[in-house]
Amino acid sequence: QVQLVESGGGLVQAGGSLRLSCTVSGRTFDSYNMGWFRQAPGKEREFVAVISGTGGNSRYLDSVKGRFTISRDNAKNTVYLQMNSLKPEDTAVYYCAADSSPRILRESRYAYSYWGQGTQVTVSS
Repeated sequence: QVQLVESGGGLVQAGGSLRLSCTVSGRTFDSYNMGWFRQAPGKEREFVAVISGTGGNSRYLDSVKGRFTISRDNAKNTVYLQMNSLKPEDTAVYYCAADSSPRILRESRYAYSYWGQGTQVTVSS
């Protein structure tokens, strides 16, 4: 059983920073590509970032490039999302997810087998 637990969300003013963490239990962590997604009220869940199992490759949503950084520590079974220069439009519930077929970096939510419970990020203007 693979379990993902996110933490680090909260309320921050525009221009501020937050770091989200997601700790994974279960199977070998470095066998998964790990993704971050977000869902704002009334909107579909959207891709934010993904990182390969080794951490050597990553991909981002265009609107977060240069502001967000995804990283992972395989020794701690944890993936991070450092979010800087936050904007009100970044407000959403953020989810981490594991892709158990990690041949390529995938952006579709349907490719991910395991999900965390989500953590709320609210950016005030």
